[in-house]
Amino acid sequence: MLTQGKAGEIFERIKKFSTAERVEVLFSGGKFALTRFANNTIHQNVAEENYTISVRTAFDGRTARATTNKFDDESLRRVVTASESLAKVQHRDPDLLPMPDAGEAAASAAKKTRQIPSRYFAGTAAITPELRADGVEKIVGIARKHNLTTAGIFSSSESVEGIFNSHNLSDWYTQTAADISVTMLAADSSGWQKANSPDVANLNPSNLAEIAAKKALDSAHPRQIPAGKYTVILEPAAVLDVVGFMFWDFGGMAILDQRSFLTDRIGTKLFGENINIWDDVAHPLQSGAPFDGEGMRRQTLPLVENGAVKRVVYARSTAERIRRSECKDKVGPIEATGHGFPLPNEMGEMPLNIVFAPPQNPQTVEQMIASTERGVLVTRLWYIREVEPYEKILTGMTRDGTFFVEDGRIEGGIRNFRFNESLIHMLSNVEAMSTPVRSSGEESFDMVAPAMKVGEFNFTEVTKF
Repeated sequence: MLTQGKAGEIFERIKKFSTAERVEVLFSGGKFALTRFANNTIHQNVAEENYTISVRTAFDGRTARATTNKFDDESLRRVVTASESLAKVQHRDPDLLPMPDAGEAAASAAKKTRQIPSRYFAGTAAITPELRADGVEKIVGIARKHNLTTAGIFSSSESVEGIFNSHNLSDWYTQTAADISVTMLAADSSGWQKANSPDVANLNPSNLAEIAAKKALDSAHPRQIPAGKYTVILEPAAVLDVVGFMFWDFGGMAILDQRSFLTDRIGTKLFGENINIWDDVAHPLQSGAPFDGEGMRRQTLPLVENGAVKRVVYARSTAERIRRSECKDKVGPIEATGHGFPLPNEMGEMPLNIVFAPPQNPQTVEQMIASTERGVLVTRLWYIREVEPYEKILTGMTRDGTFFVEDGRIEGGIRNFRFNESLIHMLSNVEAMSTPVRSSGEESFDMVAPAMKVGEFNFTEVTKF
């Protein structure tokens, strides 16, 4: 693995090759391995170890970046020359700030930040192809026991992220991760489960396989019910994949560009009283580096409190720009919060460590089902697209386990639906929530999210499967 010490040596060599006023280098990469299976057999096993360095140089308000994965002197000279050549032909950016120094980064660390738990686990780093194959063997055994066909992946990784700049700022982060995704297929139905964690000990391949198999079996011979508005019970993966579409709007650049659905709405009650959302990189169920693309420490921030949007997040330059804008009095607190993407970029920033606060009276999915007179239980959603940005109307489809609920019981599988639903409407009609858990989906990034029981969810069309 690339170490912080070795990265520091590479940075010193890069500085010697550069003629720029300021230099910043991002390090990323690590070891990644994946075992893929389909039709009840392993058909692919791959492994890679790769590290990249991304060099940003700056001259008098001009900046650009170039990247390489070769660390010999000649390759480093070439990447520095490429970055400098690109920077010199850019238009001058009046909003480009000097790179932060160690003092500014330290000051950001003192604001609303908490100690980050270790997310490097030796057991995860030591996963071998044989251990992944053992996990797949358990999954396949469960599929065969139920006369099902299974497909999915079991992956593991050991990764690093680091930043160094010519203002004496440096930071480094290491993490492990393991990921299992299981799909179970029957003749006319399917089931799915997915989980990941920095600690492989938190993953149970057999448990995931049994849940996916039960969904496939219980949804067999799906019947068709009419489209319309239903009480819907969304499992955490379904919640994650749909709400993930709104967090791009929780950034200062989106407000400045007037492409955020929060424009002129910050400080207003937009969702139900029971919706409380934080961005918290230090949460024990979260993961990821505690610093942003410029080396500023990520702050722990309340985004939504009792349904009211409290604030958005900012990169350094976005905070400066919005202080000079016409909307400065309508956006809540303005400060660099440690959420910026590496420069240069057009997106600015966004919160990436979303945590839903636990509800006052959490319910299990089983309790939500028991209290539902007529509704739909959804395992997950996919093929989600935005239809209307200001009311945040999304369209997408259910899949891999959609069930009809009547008189407090699951009454079998149903054909999948297409939905058209506003996130504002959805999060204003949450009737119950479970205790939030670390959740993984396919359409959005991982977050700590609950299952939700939502009233009047709008299904617009029935599929043929």
